[in-house]
Amino acid sequence: MTDIRKQQFHTVENNLEEMEKKLRKHRRKIAIRITVLVILASVSLAATAVYFQQKEYTDYEVRSEIKKADSEATQYEDFAGYILRYNNDGAFCADLSDNLIWNQAYEMQTPMVDICETYAAIADKHGTQIYIMDTVGVQGKIETSKPIQAICVANQGSVAVLTQEEGTSNLELYNKKGESLASGEIHVENSGYPLDIALSNDANKLAVSILDISQGKAKTNIVFYNFGSVGQNEIDNMVGSYSYKDTVIPEIDFVTNERMLAFGDSRIVIFEGTQKPEETAKLELKKEVKSLFFDEEYIGLVYGNSEEGNSHKMHIYDMTGKLRLEKSFKMAYQNIEFLKNHEICIIEDNSCILYTLRGVKKFTHTFDAGIHKILSGQTSQSYTFILSDVMEKVKLK
Repeated sequence: MTDIRKQQFHTVENNLEEMEKKLRKHRRKIAIRITVLVILASVSLAATAVYFQQKEYTDYEVRSEIKKADSEATQYEDFAGYILRYNNDGAFCADLSDNLIWNQAYEMQTPMVDICETYAAIADKHGTQIYIMDTVGVQGKIETSKPIQAICVANQGSVAVLTQEEGTSNLELYNKKGESLASGEIHVENSGYPLDIALSNDANKLAVSILDISQGKAKTNIVFYNFGSVGQNEIDNMVGSYSYKDTVIPEIDFVTNERMLAFGDSRIVIFEGTQKPEETAKLELKKEVKSLFFDEEYIGLVYGNSEEGNSHKMHIYDMTGKLRLEKSFKMAYQNIEFLKNHEICIIEDNSCILYTLRGVKKFTHTFDAGIHKILSGQTSQSYTFILSDVMEKVKLK
């Protein structure tokens, strides 16, 4: 009896081992199938991504449209997800559905705007008015005593202002209420002629481009000031100075809190630094540049080009000075810029072209009306077209 039970028990054990082997084999088959499906899905997604990266669109579907009646002098800026419209008579902030957020009336001969994140400053170039706005409304107004040459706004509303009159330039730093935080004079006969200013996003760093021709040749000095704790240990808060012989640098810009670009007639200089910016890269310009444009990650240059009948050649560089794209195109243009998604937008009257950073012509179209501005949307196919008579939210097709 005992032997029979042992034999029966032993038989069950063999069946369990066999079942475990079959289960392991079955699990391996399932794992292999899942792996194959994941690989196929990944390949499919990659193929789809490549398809859409290479696809050229020539038409679009209008998702919504808003009729508009702005004056011909109205200009448009992307402002923290809203649209800032401004002209000689005032400024208006509205969402993409054209719901008015705020408006401000003024009278300016030559309005100019500077935007940093959720703050904007509008000033009358060669006038004396400055308005400071955020996405809620007007936060402050400044009335200068001398004509304004340049302004820069920071991400908390502080504004740096360069004014000039009768051989003396003034640098002023104001808070968003229009109260003076710092000031200084630059005398042309001693230091040179200030061409431009740049203010970091946090308002701690200020840079000035100064043209010096005292030795009979053009030389530009880039001077950095720091208004934080680091600058307090330096004479006049000056934390750095760089000199460039035989070079005129009429434009400087902080594109991030730690990165500033200086655009000269013979070179572009890239500075990096949280407290004391230092030169990290340089682009030497061997021939005349027709246009330059930039964002926080890339610099674009357009040259004349006679090769193969193409009238323009575009070079795109990253912030290390490395050439990322070289592309020729024929279309004459009034404006060229990077969109928020880093695509390159070229506009001429009622025609436009969009290029990707890979050099793919993504979209080309001729509209029935003039086009002022293109804004990229949340998806790769969604955009907002601001035409002379209508604003359209669209999907490319």
